[in-house]
Amino acid sequence: MSAEKKIKELGLILPPPWNDKYNRLRAVRSGDHVYMSGHGPLGPDSEPLVVGKLGRELTTEQGAQAARLAGLAVLATLRNNIGSLDRVTRVVRVLGFVNCAPGYNTPSLVMHGFSDLMLEVFGEIGRHTRSSIGIAELYADMPVEVEALFEVRD
Repeated sequence: MSAEKKIKELGLILPPPWNDKYNRLRAVRSGDHVYMSGHGPLGPDSEPLVVGKLGRELTTEQGAQAARLAGLAVLATLRNNIGSLDRVTRVVRVLGFVNCAPGYNTPSLVMHGFSDLMLEVFGEIGRHTRSSIGIAELYADMPVEVEALFEVRD
């Protein structure tokens, strides 16, 4: 099943794609690859939909949901950049930054929310390499920020 049909079947709603900023782009295509800037669980007004640190204000499950929301934002920007998610041939690489309180040492569990979404939407081509890093702070106290690399076709 195509990724676009799968999104409809799952009842997923992609947020409006983020606008590029004066000094940076949200996505850049180079050859067969699209490099995605960091995306978090932000709403259309650039305000976080979820805030807090994992292990303090947020549970692992809440963090995974925030990572899923970041994934929806990534997909919206990607679709805006390439026209259709059906052009994706592989989710190649993911880097997740997780806003952790001292002692919270399982950021990879949070990033499962993003990775599971990629598998749901793309099937086997959604399986990717991934690193998950716990950090002390993120923009506007977001719990997660995700960068991704996609392989696409014309």
